[in-house]
Amino acid sequence: MDALLDTPLDATDRGRLLSGAHHDPHALLGAHPVPGGVSFCVLRPYAQAVAVLVNGARSELEDVGDGIFSGVLPLDTIPEYTLSVTYDGTEFEAQDPYRFLPALGELDLHLIGEGRHEELWKVLGAHPMTHEGVLGTRFTVWAPNAQGVRVCGDFCHWDGAAGFPMRSLGSSGVWELFLPGIADGTLYKFDITRPDGSRTLRADPMARRTEVPPNTSSIVTVSSYVWEDSAWMTGRAERSAVHEAPFSVYEVHLASWRPGLTYRELADELPAYVSDLGFTHVQFMAVAEHPFGGSWGYQVTGFYAPTARLGTPDDFRHLVDALHQAGIGVLMDWVPAHFPRDDWALAEFDGRPLYEHEDPLRAAHPDWGTLEFDYGRREVRNFLVANAVYWCEEFHIDGLRVDAVASMLYLDYSREPGQWTPNEHGGRENLDAVAFLQEMNATVYRRNPGVVTIAEESTAWDGVTRSTSDGGLGFGLKWNMGWMHDSLEYVEREPIHRKYHHNEMTFSMVYAYSENYVLPISHDEVVHGKRSLVSKMPGDWWQQRATLRAYLAFMWAHPGKQLLFMGQEFAQGAEWSEAHGPDWWLLDPAYPAEPDHRGIRDLVRDLNTTYQHQPALWQRDTDPAGFTWITGDAADDNVFAFLRHDTDGTPLLAVSHFSPVVRHGYRFGIPEDIPAWHEILNTDTAQYGGSDITNPDPVKPEPHPAHGRPASIQLTLPPLATIWLRPA
Repeated sequence: MDALLDTPLDATDRGRLLSGAHHDPHALLGAHPVPGGVSFCVLRPYAQAVAVLVNGARSELEDVGDGIFSGVLPLDTIPEYTLSVTYDGTEFEAQDPYRFLPALGELDLHLIGEGRHEELWKVLGAHPMTHEGVLGTRFTVWAPNAQGVRVCGDFCHWDGAAGFPMRSLGSSGVWELFLPGIADGTLYKFDITRPDGSRTLRADPMARRTEVPPNTSSIVTVSSYVWEDSAWMTGRAERSAVHEAPFSVYEVHLASWRPGLTYRELADELPAYVSDLGFTHVQFMAVAEHPFGGSWGYQVTGFYAPTARLGTPDDFRHLVDALHQAGIGVLMDWVPAHFPRDDWALAEFDGRPLYEHEDPLRAAHPDWGTLEFDYGRREVRNFLVANAVYWCEEFHIDGLRVDAVASMLYLDYSREPGQWTPNEHGGRENLDAVAFLQEMNATVYRRNPGVVTIAEESTAWDGVTRSTSDGGLGFGLKWNMGWMHDSLEYVEREPIHRKYHHNEMTFSMVYAYSENYVLPISHDEVVHGKRSLVSKMPGDWWQQRATLRAYLAFMWAHPGKQLLFMGQEFAQGAEWSEAHGPDWWLLDPAYPAEPDHRGIRDLVRDLNTTYQHQPALWQRDTDPAGFTWITGDAADDNVFAFLRHDTDGTPLLAVSHFSPVVRHGYRFGIPEDIPAWHEILNTDTAQYGGSDITNPDPVKPEPHPAHGRPASIQLTLPPLATIWLRPA
């Protein structure tokens, strides 16, 4: 069948199409009824010839210049057809992308426009699918300021002119194109024509897989992973609220825990190690894709993609699955506070501020040279809320530790007068960020029972862990930065000076029940000249280790949950470096000081084991009735003693002694109704590297008043040690 010469495109449409600035290429390309038949128009730059194949009949299209081929076939209706395209003498058959209806539904577009699409990752980005009976990939991207968007990739040799123009779907700001034949593993980006006519090549903000940095392309992906953690997931939804359960966290930087290991190799080692030490959870430092490894993952460009440095998204699923099967919960750091300015990522994504605030003063993060999200824009808020849901549902993450919450909450955060504008009430609170955090928390908890959100929030903002229905931010837990700073300042001092700073260890109990707290000794405390945890301690090597042991047991007994960064569990002496990770050689039996480091690790294991078996240490973490001071004012002796109580009232006595001397016959007032006390943990025992001064026999009360109580016990306090006792 011969094709008649088609009416050429008018100059305006032709120019916009060729420059990548047309909002509706489907109106020009593909097949359309015209007087006398059906018009076919194909854009194939660099092609030598293009023909239409209908029911075995071939009709050559006319080359009308600039890679445009067109013609009219004398047909009554638009037929099923394919294209035959010839490049450099080689002919191949292809589907025409411009013969397909949109592969995105009206409800999805409505929800996107409302900023209420809780499964945004299922509709934006690149999705392999069967559409109208044809295999291919649907590409969608939100770029409301763009004049035009084209899909580029290895399928067009990264030539923007040969990319495939997308169509704008009404006023949604969403561009869409179904590309037949594009499958899992294909590299792609979006070639965007900005409002000023210039072009920019961008990675997909919704990409679920990326190239390994420093390469920056997005990758079409589809998961084939089969989860085996159904028992864990069922139990997660049914178990007690996290603040009423054991919660002891091992923080890990995956890329440097054992440098060189992939996600799957980590799955062979990390669960066994964490299980052996008795931690209930691991917390991954930020794992979403980031261009600069030295940022440790906290300057994110691929919010929906686990970093490709360690493997594929399914490899990451395998790691989470392995931890769950070992009975270990998985938390991850989530970074919705800011994003970097890389010109291939989110910054001025479609030529104007889009994800960032349009006010430059609001957009620029003053500390990190990055950009802050515009939390007042519903589509941006949706992007982030859906992202939180995505990690919990697609990767079975059990909790999100939200980074840098304080920088989000305050308009004047790290800003001088004149560098910020008050809110509508004249205050410094970022009301948009507050609304976003409330929406995120409410959505995550509603959709994923058993998941916990944790705020890294360093100020006294009221109600961080109060429910959103009561006006709070809605987090489950909050990092207790005050406890961390105060307690570390105390133990870093020489023992002779500690009595002048006794309140630094007791002040946390003034506000201990204002929020639901985690006590964090995180990566931030062992880098940038702050020294490792054991190296912060004064004195000789023995005193440093003894103080560390006493401090850890004080931490585990204090109200709140625990978090310890990798390497500190065996008293690494050097600061952490992402380049080489923990100094595992310290645990090599051939190393002379190995017993010193093994002793600390054995203590951490016993702390976790004993902690989990003593409900008094975790059951009433947020209940003031679960804690009683025995003595909080023994400053001259550097002694702290308190009781923890479980829901049945059964107590546990914790005594910490931060002086390098032995105190014999030290008297503590205790409840009268306990016939005897038994020492269940002592950080000075020989197995931990201590001097082995213990209280081996049950300790019985005597009718001697002390600390306002009619009965008391006498204990021997080892040097620089913490002991725990419970009713015998």
